[in-house]
Amino acid sequence: MRNLAEQFHNPTSYQSTQGGGVLAQASSSREMEEVKGQIFMAKSFPRNYFDAERRILDACKRFSLAESAMYSYPRAGTNVTGPSIRLAEVLAQSWGNISFGVKELEQRNGESTAMAFCWDLETNTRQEKTFTVKHSIKTKNGLKTFSDPRDIYEKVANDGSRRLRACILGIIPGDIVEKALKECELTLQGNNTEPLKDRLANALKMLKEYFKVTQEMVEEKFGYKTSDFTERDYIDLGKIYNSLCDGMTKVEDWFDKDAVKQKSSGLAADFEKSQEQPKTEVIVDASDEIPIEQTELLLK
Repeated sequence: MRNLAEQFHNPTSYQSTQGGGVLAQASSSREMEEVKGQIFMAKSFPRNYFDAERRILDACKRFSLAESAMYSYPRAGTNVTGPSIRLAEVLAQSWGNISFGVKELEQRNGESTAMAFCWDLETNTRQEKTFTVKHSIKTKNGLKTFSDPRDIYEKVANDGSRRLRACILGIIPGDIVEKALKECELTLQGNNTEPLKDRLANALKMLKEYFKVTQEMVEEKFGYKTSDFTERDYIDLGKIYNSLCDGMTKVEDWFDKDAVKQKSSGLAADFEKSQEQPKTEVIVDASDEIPIEQTELLLK
């Protein structure tokens, strides 16, 4: 009775409540109809598995995709490699009849609740992951909080890309993913137009520019000079770069800055020590031309 009385004395409030419910119901009905339409189209035009596989392998022959198709990160003393988010997106697009993406469900108290999903409309197989994204990031100067909507959107998209990749790989058959990775490696090994030294120089420049990784740090990681790098080393370096770009790993996971500094300081100390030692002079005996080393002290 009280609610009815309030509605009688304040009809605007009643109309607003009813209007909000009608709008929500209309929005829900529209989304349901869109989903039904997608499922109907997927059932009416099912994918051709041979054509889908051909489209994926053809896409992996593009060098621009192949060089960003794999990531790598260290775990338990070994390197773990896999398809990057760029390759996962191409797999989903070429496989067909798949709906995928990242949705922000809620935003409050300095954090966002989002969901990454991948839905095979033809087989009704769905993978989804719900996660929370803090509107902040750790920096050298402490915790930096985001207030700009654009920064918040980019943070959610960046964190969501890894979940989205996992969802897509949970839908695409594993043997198709393996074939795509092998095709990307063949593209990198056989369709290179620039000399290896030029591509290495460009890779080292990008690592230094974006992640402050120097050539000495790369050489310390691999154990030898970059002048001795092979095509395999260049591919491994590219995987590390992609892993850093995707946020899968940090610079400290791959490169030891302190080891390079200690090595540099040790070389400097050896150089200074060598300058303090007495100089040696080589004297050649005219009789048998055998060099005899004598210090300045003995010459005096």
